[in-house]
Amino acid sequence: MEEKLNLTEEWDKTFPKSDKVNHRKVTFHNRYGITLAADLYAPKNAAGKLAAIAVCGPFGAVKEQASGLYAQTMAERGFLTIAFDPSYTGESGGQPRYMASPDINTEDFQAAVDFLSVQENVDPEKIGIIGICGWGGMALNTAALDTRIKATVASTMYDMSRVNANGYFDAEDSANARYAKKQALNAQRTKDYKTGSYALGGGVVDPLPEDAPFYVKDYHDYYKTKRGYHPRSLNSNGGWNMTGCMSFMNQPILHYINEIRSAVLMIHGEKAHSCYFSRDAYANMIKDNPYTENKELMIIPGAVHTDLYDRMDIIPFDKIEEFFRKALQ
Repeated sequence: MEEKLNLTEEWDKTFPKSDKVNHRKVTFHNRYGITLAADLYAPKNAAGKLAAIAVCGPFGAVKEQASGLYAQTMAERGFLTIAFDPSYTGESGGQPRYMASPDINTEDFQAAVDFLSVQENVDPEKIGIIGICGWGGMALNTAALDTRIKATVASTMYDMSRVNANGYFDAEDSANARYAKKQALNAQRTKDYKTGSYALGGGVVDPLPEDAPFYVKDYHDYYKTKRGYHPRSLNSNGGWNMTGCMSFMNQPILHYINEIRSAVLMIHGEKAHSCYFSRDAYANMIKDNPYTENKELMIIPGAVHTDLYDRMDIIPFDKIEEFFRKALQ
């Protein structure tokens, strides 16, 4: 049975409302019994059964930010779309708050496909997904598992297993570095259990230190400014539970992506600090995979990581539409 969620009915997105689509709030549940909150976007005056797309991300964001912008834009282009909050975040259910899980978050995408598959105005044979940032990796992981998904877009993708286990740019890729991280995380678990509450790790740093690395400045420019700030976004505020991403350290999410048969489009900015995630994942996806003709890596010249969150002049929506039209025909 779905839990009753407290859903905001006002338009509280970081992007303007389109007059070309109908919007409403919906809920659905995953197979762990967690109720998820989503915004459903449908093209106005659409008739018959539509191709549908579920959208999520970035990691630590909410559906009122980038994923909602992607969903609304794709609905303007004729698709029925949902942007959802993952388990334990935003308006979705799940306790304790601000936890992440390679398994449960992959399941969240599958649950979105469950929901879309049974909608009267959706063709269940024409379902795709879009994952942004850390949800790009989760989208690929889901595509490797869920044969109902016919097309996947991973935009400005993070491999959350790799970054948690190895640090940024694989700078902490050693048994000793991982051991030190595990010691700190397990000490935090004991503290949390003692206090009966979960300490938060802090969202994007604010104010921004002068010597902050570029990728931190890039995140600050989105999450901590009028451009992308949202009161329910973890990255805009208190961040994840400190032990929230622990299980990513020894549970790789992209192990079987070279068995994906369905269509995949990966998009990344050339200047993004994270571009190596997409380059490497794409190489691994097509290695020894007989289904490579429907796989593509698109590098956007000059673009940085957060440009693909909301820059309408940089996100290649024409390309994304063309990809889904072909793959979901």
